[in-house]
Amino acid sequence: MSVTQVNDKKEHQESQKSNALPMIIVAGLFFILGFATWLNGSLMPYLQQILQLSPFEASLILFSFYIAVTFTALPSAAIIRKVGYKNGMALGMATMMVAGFLFIPAAKTQVFALFLFAQLVMGTGITLLQTAVNPYVVRIGPEESAAARISIMGILNKGAGVVAPMVFTALIISGFQDTSGELTPTQIDDMANSLVLPYLGMAIFLGLLALAVKKSPLPELENEADSEDENHQGHLKEALSHPNLALGVVALFFYVAAEVIAGDTIGTFALSLGVENYTMMTSYTMICMVVGYILGIALIPRIISQQNALMVSAVIGLLLTVGIVFGDNSSFAIANAVLGGIELPDTLVMIAFLGFANAIVWPAVFPLALSGMGKLTSVGSALLVMGISGGAFGPLFWSLSSTGSMGEQGGYLVLFPCYLFILFYAVKGCKMKSW
Repeated sequence: MSVTQVNDKKEHQESQKSNALPMIIVAGLFFILGFATWLNGSLMPYLQQILQLSPFEASLILFSFYIAVTFTALPSAAIIRKVGYKNGMALGMATMMVAGFLFIPAAKTQVFALFLFAQLVMGTGITLLQTAVNPYVVRIGPEESAAARISIMGILNKGAGVVAPMVFTALIISGFQDTSGELTPTQIDDMANSLVLPYLGMAIFLGLLALAVKKSPLPELENEADSEDENHQGHLKEALSHPNLALGVVALFFYVAAEVIAGDTIGTFALSLGVENYTMMTSYTMICMVVGYILGIALIPRIISQQNALMVSAVIGLLLTVGIVFGDNSSFAIANAVLGGIELPDTLVMIAFLGFANAIVWPAVFPLALSGMGKLTSVGSALLVMGISGGAFGPLFWSLSSTGSMGEQGGYLVLFPCYLFILFYAVKGCKMKSW
């Protein structure tokens, strides 16, 4: 081995060591992002019960959280450019800390508007943290291994979605013996007050973590100079002239709507069916999503192409939707066969199985939508991220559809157009290069 090769090997090893700690910190932040996001699946039915909310009012809990992405994504990017990535992460967690403290007066007063405001602030903090932390995954290590790092962060994010409902149930629900049926004023006060200590603890933890990140050895990433700001509007218009991108944004909007419906309304539906551990339901959807994510990493593109995987995902989503809407809530056949005797209605199990259908969609749509974009890739990426706002509207439409004769079960019909559009995009939309 030559001297040059030895030096190159030594530099590579040193680079790996220097990147190890930042990646561990970033991995922890992705877990926190997932935990705070998927906690909504337990919070929504819990607040619906203690505040005696209608399905529409309960859906506003998710709406206020996800709508923050729509309004704060671009301002967050401007803040990051001004204060830097590391300070942006700390600021994002500090905002989440403020949201945690806001839950305390909301719980004490049981004022619904305060809960919605706390959710809006939490969504704002998470958007800022995401805007700061996502570039680290790509730019902290070699470009050729970025996809592997993104996949690991995705699994951590969804894995946090498995843990969050379990923690919520253990800290908040476990102290109550029977919360089914009509609650007494004393029970309502006790259940509302049970939110205080966990959210106080979370707020303090986030504050300490913000300080730790601020003082951590995370290297600051250089902001890429945007010398073409004056042409931003022109680039936006040019990007949207590409059908594969424009339709991809719509596909991701429908996907996130379907993902949030599957992950965050399952607990509310379980509550309406009288399932005891309704706050745990999001964990089942997230477990299916993690498994689907791992399968995607293993199979794409070795066994199946991104386009075909997207097609299969959409078809599975359509079939499951039909099964959910027209399924028998008194049947436990699927749970008995698959879950080893855990008594869950077939309809709930099929909602959880939507995690399989949803797992592949984001990783497949993103590259298909950006194919051939060239210099417009960054503008296209920003537009695609805006598709997250689908999470605000999906549960809203589900709740409005739940007012029909079929109730909340019939509300899942809104998933049908979501998966139908994703199927259209997989079959035709992603191939369209001109209108």
